[in-house]
Amino acid sequence: MVRWAAAIALIVATAWVSAARQPEVLVSAAASLADVMDQVARAYEKRTGAAVAVNTGASNTLARQINAGARVDVFISADEAQMDDVRREIIQGTRIELLSNQLAIAVAADRPRTMRTARDLTDPSIRRIALGDPAAVPAGVYAKTYLQQLGIWNQISAKVVPSASVRVALAAVENGAADAAIVYRTDLAAARRATLALAIPLAEGPRIVYPAAVLRGGRHRDAAVRFLKWLQGADASRIFGAAGFVPLSSLPGGKVPGSKPGPGGD
Repeated sequence: MVRWAAAIALIVATAWVSAARQPEVLVSAAASLADVMDQVARAYEKRTGAAVAVNTGASNTLARQINAGARVDVFISADEAQMDDVRREIIQGTRIELLSNQLAIAVAADRPRTMRTARDLTDPSIRRIALGDPAAVPAGVYAKTYLQQLGIWNQISAKVVPSASVRVALAAVENGAADAAIVYRTDLAAARRATLALAIPLAEGPRIVYPAAVLRGGRHRDAAVRFLKWLQGADASRIFGAAGFVPLSSLPGGKVPGSKPGPGGD
């Protein structure tokens, strides 16, 4: 009996030490990464035994939370501007460019249409265009930048319905509150009542970058560094690629496709 009690105590102690060695990493990630980060977290835990908790939301909201003291280990933003906003919280040398994406125009699945160019958004039949808030949400910033480059922003700005995140913009099309939405192409993979009208060519669209970094305020620095390194590896790249993202580690020189935003693009 004593031996069994000792054995059980040893098992419990071993499990406790193992858990202590494998702390849960808290990741705050852009809303457009919600589905794929769940897959990435499960794959990482299966491979390493280390748990990852993912909190997703609009990048600007996550940046405000971090600057307000949120105990986040890793931040993955949908643009460089929001990562710049938390630069004082970043552990030096950990910031990387992780992914890229592609803008797309979505329409309701029960009213499908094909667009030859984004200039088709000026069509009078399109009365409301949903996109992330162009003053704050990365997807909205990218969209406005692209529409300005096309020279049609002033023509359609009155139609724009600013949204709290790219997923909210997509939902506006799905529930009929908007006739079209500018989102990431990856978001359409999760859409049930929206369909693709136009994918903006990578070489023509804005330079979309998802940076990632380990933060000073996190509780598990070493574990966070290991997770960030894993995100750049082959296993994570396959998951991101299958979801439609462009893992920059897989590109020659890690070069981000697309054009750089012009003045006023932010």
